[in-house]
Amino acid sequence: MKKCAIYVRVSTDKIEQQKSLELQESMFTELMAERGWDLFRIYKDIQSGTTSKRPALQEMIQDAKDKKFDVILAKELSRLARNGELSYQIKNLAEQNEFDIITLDNAIDTTKGESHMFGIYAWLYEQESQRISERVKHSLRISAQQGNFKGSIPPFGYHVVSGKLFLRDDFTVDVVKRIFRDYIAGKGFGKIANELSKEGIPTPGQTVGRKNSGVYWHDSTIRIILSNPHYTGDLVQNRETTASVTTKRRKKVDKSEQIIVENTHEAIISRQDFETVQQLIQQRKRKRPYAKKHLFTNIAFCADCGRSMHYKANRKGYVCGNYNKRKGILCTDHHFKEAGLMDLLTLEIKSLFQRLNEDNYLSILEKEVNRIIKKDKAQLSKIEKELEALKNEKIEALRMKVRKEISDEEYQLLIEDNNQKLTELTTKKQSIEEALNESSSALNIDALNKELEGFIANPTLTPEFLHKFIERIEIKEDGSPRIFYRFSNSYISSIFFRVTHSTQRGLNAETYRHLGGNGTNIAYLNDGSS
Repeated sequence: MKKCAIYVRVSTDKIEQQKSLELQESMFTELMAERGWDLFRIYKDIQSGTTSKRPALQEMIQDAKDKKFDVILAKELSRLARNGELSYQIKNLAEQNEFDIITLDNAIDTTKGESHMFGIYAWLYEQESQRISERVKHSLRISAQQGNFKGSIPPFGYHVVSGKLFLRDDFTVDVVKRIFRDYIAGKGFGKIANELSKEGIPTPGQTVGRKNSGVYWHDSTIRIILSNPHYTGDLVQNRETTASVTTKRRKKVDKSEQIIVENTHEAIISRQDFETVQQLIQQRKRKRPYAKKHLFTNIAFCADCGRSMHYKANRKGYVCGNYNKRKGILCTDHHFKEAGLMDLLTLEIKSLFQRLNEDNYLSILEKEVNRIIKKDKAQLSKIEKELEALKNEKIEALRMKVRKEISDEEYQLLIEDNNQKLTELTTKKQSIEEALNESSSALNIDALNKELEGFIANPTLTPEFLHKFIERIEIKEDGSPRIFYRFSNSYISSIFFRVTHSTQRGLNAETYRHLGGNGTNIAYLNDGSS
């Protein structure tokens, strides 16, 4: 929630000017209530606006530097400053410390990029620049919405003809496919970059003839390619914008405001593989790999302490990383044999393929999907009512604070409790909305079947195949695994595997004793339950 600093100023302490202070406070109370923002503090000065030596103003400036609030609200710019130099000092302070300024006369609203009137001369220049910038941005947005690529350099693997992306007729398309394939198989940004450099493959800069382009691939280049949604065939633009016309600093644009036009050009990477890579990037960001030498490294984890499993050649399998580091002190071994888990997964995938081809599978899946959609919609309706009630409570608390019916401490306690509940419910609401959005997309059984058919024909567990289908495997103390599956549509896949394995939870452990543990409870999981 945004925290607001309200600045009110009058020139004298006459009664009519005191009433003006109260009126200013009332106007901002309504604005904050409308936007759902919180009050940090009201700063009051009874002094001329031509000087910066105002006690409340100086306190507000120091609090701004300490990042205690997110927005300054003032009736008009003259309440903050009447001279150009001070106006620009406040403007620069806002840009450097990343807070916004809003005036009720609509002259300034930095949340919308409106930052004119900071000094008459600067205003004349900046307003014109702003108008030109907005016209250019507007023109670019219209063109982008029509499916035209407006970047200065096309993504590696493509070239631009009349505003449209087309595949290059050279090595670059295969390099892109290789980069995605290698990353899914477990290679990191650095390893992929080093291999491409050693083989002398031209860099993106060299490919487009950029001056002084480097001959070596870098980690950042690999990451940019792996994170570029254009490779799925969609045009995704307006992902970044400049903070203002007077600064080069760029900021990311929220995904909801980006311009996305689907299927504008030929894809190089499937949507499923692209989503898998995005999940892997986030997953690997949270933890440093131990050593990428064996099939289940960075996939298998201890179910009790969460540490990654380490391969031990003398045991032909894996043990808990904490146990390996501090024998018997931090955790037990959780040992399992690599060959045993490979056999188990192979049987599991074959069973999955068989079940996918059963006649009644799709009807069972559809029934389960509809049941959960109905349940989620009912829960969403309940959450929306609770959110509305909390917002009304917050508005009332703000009005009570301004009317001095409650103290600053009481207001802060009320707001902190309210915000915590709002955050929890908003997160829950977003999760349900995402699930409902995903439920509307069809489950691509044909694509899944094709992947599985390839495995059935050649049942070899490669790192690439494993990373596509498995997100993580948790090893219990007795050596038995809990398998968490990975699919681009997590909502459908959770139902999918619930239906698929509805009769398979708790298979006969005797079959898998060669895993290296007791094998007393082998569970097939996709949703984190036990």
